[in-house]
Amino acid sequence: MSTSSHHAVASHSASHGSRAAYRAGSILSIVLTAIPFLLVMTNVLPDRGIIAPMIFALGFIQIVVHVLCFLHLDTRSEGGWTLLAFLFTTIIVVLTIAGSIWVMYHLNANMMPMPGGPMDGSVH
Repeated sequence: MSTSSHHAVASHSASHGSRAAYRAGSILSIVLTAIPFLLVMTNVLPDRGIIAPMIFALGFIQIVVHVLCFLHLDTRSEGGWTLLAFLFTTIIVVLTIAGSIWVMYHLNANMMPMPGGPMDGSVH
């Protein structure tokens, strides 16, 4: 095996996670799934307004765990291009979802029948 091919094999295996990274990611995923489940099922917090933001925060943390432990997206893999592509995709998805919600909200608000209008069924 030549030095260049050995270097290519070493750099390729470095981009994949170790068993410890997979184990840590699995344990963190289980814990980050169990916590919101317990928050909802046990009613440990009396204020439901706090539970929803906590679930979203734990969900975001779980996304970060999956990206780091299972997808191995960091600045070192492929010179950072995979991370850049992932961030671009994330931005496009967020813009699409936010734009869709904005359009649906405004369609709902602006397309409601007005009282006394031609669609309310009353006879003048």
